[in-house]
Amino acid sequence: MAEPMNETIESQRKRMHIRAWRRGTKEMDLILGGYADSYLAGMDADALAAFDALLAQDDHDLYQWVTGQVAPPARFATLVGRLADRQAGR
Repeated sequence: MAEPMNETIESQRKRMHIRAWRRGTKEMDLILGGYADSYLAGMDADALAAFDALLAQDDHDLYQWVTGQVAPPARFATLVGRLADRQAGR
């Protein structure tokens, strides 16, 4: 989802926080919402754009990527790796 042209960084973070916690599956709520709680406030513009793009992906695909069932697309590999590490307690 493209951000509105006049969206401030704080409103972008707020929107993304809500999207991270209101996914559609409880598993992804916990994975993405917990990640957002921990890291969203410290993300720079590039990290925010990457997280926003990840939030636009299907929950089923995301869950398979994070759990290692399916390799994520290259553009999401680093971020999905962070999510997986966090879930594994690393």
